[in-house]
Amino acid sequence: MITVGLLGCGNIAGLIAAHRPGNIRIAAVYDRHVERADDLAGRLGALACHDFNEFMAADYRVAVEAASIGAVVDHGEALLDSGRDLVCLSVGALADTAPRERLVAAARRAGRVLRVPSGALFGLDNAKVGRISRLTRVLLRTTKPPRALGLEAGARQLLFRGAAGECIRRYPKNVNVAVALSLATGREAEVELWVDPAVERNTHEVVLEGEFGAVVITVHNLPSPDNPATSRLAALSVLALLSDLDNPLVVGT
Repeated sequence: MITVGLLGCGNIAGLIAAHRPGNIRIAAVYDRHVERADDLAGRLGALACHDFNEFMAADYRVAVEAASIGAVVDHGEALLDSGRDLVCLSVGALADTAPRERLVAAARRAGRVLRVPSGALFGLDNAKVGRISRLTRVLLRTTKPPRALGLEAGARQLLFRGAAGECIRRYPKNVNVAVALSLATGREAEVELWVDPAVERNTHEVVLEGEFGAVVITVHNLPSPDNPATSRLAALSVLALLSDLDNPLVVGT
């Protein structure tokens, strides 16, 4: 049984709780909004923690961050130093070198692992070949309906074109996948962020070119009904990651 502590009790945490397989038990939950923690804990039979120290003292093996970039920066090192693996959904926190190196150092000190799930993308496993074989192009083209970005738009518009690190600084709640792709390949991804009122689903197109050949992967994500900025796939990818922790057969790079 894998025991989990959920840092953040919003939409993604609810999806994780609703779809968790039988080998995962959510033991403790924490959110700055205590009513969220109380509600989710009541549905799960978990401990509702009303401050971070209480969350740290709870008994669980893996911490899953489903809160914000700020939560990773503020609490990530402490969770790793406590001897727990940390699953980081707000991977935008790792876009800058300094906080990423602090978290990696904490994981190394404790002999634990900082884990980044695939989130709303497919193909991150084989994208890791970029670390050992040269890639000449890493592009993420993301298209979202206006409501997912909190915008109004009458026609398709290009909002951003540039490096992943800059994109995550401008749109921190919407393009964590750009940072995940950069970390997987070992090369900062180029990003195009589009808004299009004609689409109903968040769409991510990954283009990789290199010595291995070329690949294009297109993912049309169904958004969460409660939050159009959240992909169901992101939550499900966390559960797939957790399920493999105790699996003697692991498929994928």
